[in-house]
Amino acid sequence: MPAVASNPSPRSGSLVLYKNEPARVTGTERKKITIVRLDGQSLSVRPKDVTLLHPGPVDTLHELRLPDGEPLVAWELLAGSTTTLPELAELAFEAYTPASAWAVWRLLDDGLYFSGTPDEVVAHTPDEVAAEQQARAARAAAEAAWQAFVQRLQQDSFDSETDAEFLQDIEELALGRHEQSRVLRALGRAETPESAHSLLLDVGYWAPEFNPYPQRLRLPATTPTYTLPPLPDEERLDLTHLPAFAIDDAGSDDPDDAFSLDGERLWVHVADVAALVPPGSPADVEAQARGANLYLPEGTVPMLPLAATERLALGLADTSPALSIGFCVDGEGAVADIVIRPSRVRVTRLSYAEAEPLLHEEVLAPFWALLQPRASRRTAAGAIDIDLPEVKIRIHDGEITIRALPNLRSRQIVREAMLAAGEAVARYAQDHAIPIPYATQEPPFSLEDPPDGMAGQFALRRTFQRSQAAITPSLHAGLGLPLYVQATSPLRRYLDLVAHQQLRAFLRHAPLLDEQEILTCIGATEAVRGDVRYAERLSNEHWTLLYLQRRPDWQGEAVVVEQYGQRSKLLIPELAFETQAYLRGNPPLNSVVRIGVTGIDVPGRQLSVDLA
Repeated sequence: MPAVASNPSPRSGSLVLYKNEPARVTGTERKKITIVRLDGQSLSVRPKDVTLLHPGPVDTLHELRLPDGEPLVAWELLAGSTTTLPELAELAFEAYTPASAWAVWRLLDDGLYFSGTPDEVVAHTPDEVAAEQQARAARAAAEAAWQAFVQRLQQDSFDSETDAEFLQDIEELALGRHEQSRVLRALGRAETPESAHSLLLDVGYWAPEFNPYPQRLRLPATTPTYTLPPLPDEERLDLTHLPAFAIDDAGSDDPDDAFSLDGERLWVHVADVAALVPPGSPADVEAQARGANLYLPEGTVPMLPLAATERLALGLADTSPALSIGFCVDGEGAVADIVIRPSRVRVTRLSYAEAEPLLHEEVLAPFWALLQPRASRRTAAGAIDIDLPEVKIRIHDGEITIRALPNLRSRQIVREAMLAAGEAVARYAQDHAIPIPYATQEPPFSLEDPPDGMAGQFALRRTFQRSQAAITPSLHAGLGLPLYVQATSPLRRYLDLVAHQQLRAFLRHAPLLDEQEILTCIGATEAVRGDVRYAERLSNEHWTLLYLQRRPDWQGEAVVVEQYGQRSKLLIPELAFETQAYLRGNPPLNSVVRIGVTGIDVPGRQLSVDLA
């Protein structure tokens, strides 16, 4: 609506403008006037709320028919000048009447040839009119393109050449960058990331395999490219004479820990990442922002440049630089006589499956004999090991494979060695007053009358409290350790790298990060750690559902692990996947039932099943 410049007092019978519509004045008072609108509604309004168009008299608003005239001729005569509404009415329609006043106002309101107020009407120049005509044509074309796009979407199709801008509106919502979508609103669909994801799949804009969760959680999708310095020229303890073993999942490409025995001393060797990534360096700043490696079925997004793995991962070269943590384990499983040194090691890489038979041979049997008291000690201290199915999901050449991870003793021995190293580092830091990020965990919530079997393990997992990083050592209840530092995965976790930076600084008599700086590192990591783990979980669910979608006839076993009235929570062991269902007969906890898939909603991460 054009702005108004002045507003003479109307009288009864006058034609006025109210909310850009014509109205007739039927009564006036000192502070109020009464008007009747075109629809017959009578209103009492303030004089300043209306604009006088004609003093009248106007008997009825229905007489405001468009009069004959030559408004374009009037514009040509007035172009580039100003006039008033009455004068323009005289020139364009040969008389200033209520009907011509209303016709002139509509010209002003349209804004192509004229604009302004009743007291000052501006006649646009030919160039201004041409520019506005072009703008209107562009808007009309855009509206036509929009309507055509909406019609295509309603038919589950799109035009790759013309619809990119409109589809981006949906994609921004699907990726969590926007909270609203004009397209979804026009289609009457929910404005949620899941709804947007579903629409993009329906029209074929996204392939079913597209994984939106890392981007939705605003996690980096590319590898850092910072240049790393050469290894510092420093003395390293030569431990290459000791057989050292890095045991990990088959296909792992970033081995960062290994162990060896030197008489009664166990050495845990860890990739010496802090030697190339000191505090405050570009690679360190980037790693802090990422918090940890992001492990996805389709590949790993590392927190450090690839050169860190290529130069430091254990066993990729004939010898590897390491930060080695040496300690003895007494008969009760306590660590003692702790030594930490930069070292050089020669590492043999093994998968867990390859290591398993060696546990019964001289190669690895001594390690379990040394570490078994540690496992017993932790159990006695309240450690809780959850025994639930685990799988590894991988994508190779478009194929999805889901492989169960067996509970091998080789996994246990590696875990015990790394936990022992974490306790050794914690005690070393405490003994030498080194500020360091400790890992802590409060005891689990109490669970009255827990069920047996897998349902009991499922319920027990729910009682766990989240582990925390802290500057003060404290109990880690889940591990059964009085104090603990995560320090064996500096290629994979940022706070492990911080622990190494502090240890190296101490050993070199260099300045340490103070407690406040360590707290800053902890805060930055905690801010992203949850998103990293959440993205990994959602991504695993995404690919598991696609795995099943490609196998419409899949059937398998599920275990009832929880019940809510008639609804059962099911755990599918071979997929390590949880879902819910209403099952006939309402089978009790720990029942093993055979199920088939009845529906899959990939965007909503929902799996519908029933008894097979």
